[in-house]
Amino acid sequence: MIATDPTIAPTAVAALPATMRAIVQPRYGGPDILTVDEIPIPPIRADEVLLRVEVAGIDRGTEHLLHGKPLLARFEMGMRVPKRRVPGFDVAGTIVQIGAQVEGFAVGDSVCGIARGSFAEYAPALVTKLAHCPPSVEANIGGTLAISGLTALQALRDAAKLQAGHRVLVLGASGGVGTFAVQIAASMGAEVTAVCRAAKADLVRSLGAARVLDYATTDPTDGTELYDAIIDIGGRRRLRHLRRALVRGGTTVLVGGEGGGPITGGFPGRMARGAILSLFSGRRLTGFVSKERGSDVAVLVAMVACGELRSQIDRVVGLDGVSGALRDLEAGRVCGKVAVRP
Repeated sequence: MIATDPTIAPTAVAALPATMRAIVQPRYGGPDILTVDEIPIPPIRADEVLLRVEVAGIDRGTEHLLHGKPLLARFEMGMRVPKRRVPGFDVAGTIVQIGAQVEGFAVGDSVCGIARGSFAEYAPALVTKLAHCPPSVEANIGGTLAISGLTALQALRDAAKLQAGHRVLVLGASGGVGTFAVQIAASMGAEVTAVCRAAKADLVRSLGAARVLDYATTDPTDGTELYDAIIDIGGRRRLRHLRRALVRGGTTVLVGGEGGGPITGGFPGRMARGAILSLFSGRRLTGFVSKERGSDVAVLVAMVACGELRSQIDRVVGLDGVSGALRDLEAGRVCGKVAVRP
């Protein structure tokens, strides 16, 4: 029997198998701990839908949670073992069940956005984190759009207050968030300077960057060039260097953090130091955490549909290829996004 919440509308329960193939994470650790198992199809709540997953996306946040880092996050994720056995957030798929409180969506709708445990054949999702996905939006694009795309959109639009004509510096431009940030900034009329590995320069330039700098040979924050906005993806630059590369009144948005301490990941402390440095300089360094809003997923979908935005797909893998793709992501061998087809 498929486990279902009693608040699910009976007419919404489709004829489904009892089990599904899924990636299972039994504990915290590296990609090699993941297995492909047959497990029960998950139940949904009254405000959720069940999706038949067509495409899921691999993002940096999934890799962090795989390792259970930062440790502070385990208060929510599970202290010794993960509460959620199936990883994955980005999703595109078809609704096969709806909860009793769901409005605006129906069985059979194609949607994309964020789900709980999308590395599986079926996944539950809150409707507030989904948007309708028209036929013009390819599943590989829709299924790799939400997590990285929302971060890029909200960092530029909401945190940096980017305007047409602004000069923006994108640090980490060849990753999942970075490839979206370059495209979105260019579509907003900004002049984009992107920083990445030399081998990825042509790709990043094709996304709309006016200039592409090799991070191995150029320091884009030496103060020679000044920017209205800096999107710092990865968090490895010194805050005072980011500040000196801003015009007066400019904003640096700190998007996540790599290589920080094991307890907090270094991000909260970096945010606090940025706020202090902002007090007297006339230049703002602000921390940022994206919001998982279906309305903003719809904005991204509309940009894709009109040709302003695309996911840069590094490769497409099945469930058996997820561990290898995560290893490559950790090693910096992924350019853009990896699409997973369960």
